[in-house]
Amino acid sequence: MQTHAPPQDVAEGDPNAGAEAIISVRGLVNRFGDQTVHDNLDLDVRRGEILGVVGGSGTGKSVLMRSILALRRPQAGTITVLDADALSDDPAARLHIERNTGVLFQDGALFSSLTVGENVQVPLKEHHAELPDSWRYELALLKVKLAGLPADALNKLPAQLSGGMRKRAGLARALALDPPLLFLDEPTAGLDPIGAAAFDRLIKTLQEALGLTVFLITHDLDTLYAICDRVAVLADGKVVIAAPLAEVERFEHPWVQEYFHGPRARAARSAVPAQQEAD
Repeated sequence: MQTHAPPQDVAEGDPNAGAEAIISVRGLVNRFGDQTVHDNLDLDVRRGEILGVVGGSGTGKSVLMRSILALRRPQAGTITVLDADALSDDPAARLHIERNTGVLFQDGALFSSLTVGENVQVPLKEHHAELPDSWRYELALLKVKLAGLPADALNKLPAQLSGGMRKRAGLARALALDPPLLFLDEPTAGLDPIGAAAFDRLIKTLQEALGLTVFLITHDLDTLYAICDRVAVLADGKVVIAAPLAEVERFEHPWVQEYFHGPRARAARSAVPAQQEAD
């Protein structure tokens, strides 16, 4: 079977080719009992790119993200994030990664008993307890507006928001510490097509304006074609390819061919020029 290109290879149509890797995963092994999810997995995420991560059910997309974030310790391998060892027991290394990464989990993971503003202030209180309350409030308001929410959303509980607004509130919290690295787990899941497209545009705008690097898990083909610089495909326990979409589409792997050449993929691909013209 064809193997994936080494992470450092320069691929055609890759605007971030040659950029430094701010996430480097080597030889990752994740097992659950007798089930091996990742087997000697390698992946680089380059500074300034939006990397879409896809794969069939059970390929461990979220497990990979949790390993990179040190929320799960793998059975083997090394993970470097922003020049720090993500698997280190050194509190300074873990703190460095926590302060420089923002995470939007699939369900938003908002505290239901806290207002949106209070949710956004949680990481500020944890990492910048010295800030006056008034400053934290103003920073939370700024992040809420940055995520495309009206100012009055600040005082609402998550249950008072629509699904799309909860996603944006979760995004505001993920951006609270001005992280250079953003993790998104199925950010458009559960959104209608119009809401999903608006969220995609928001992510792209923030990535360009703030210089973010984005690790984006998704099954949404529209998202892949609209905003991702490269796509990493998980299959057979590995990243079988990490490349721009044009190269991924040509990759001779059964799952890749079925996923990227079905009717939904053709519709997503054809929508890209129209979307770019509208933007």
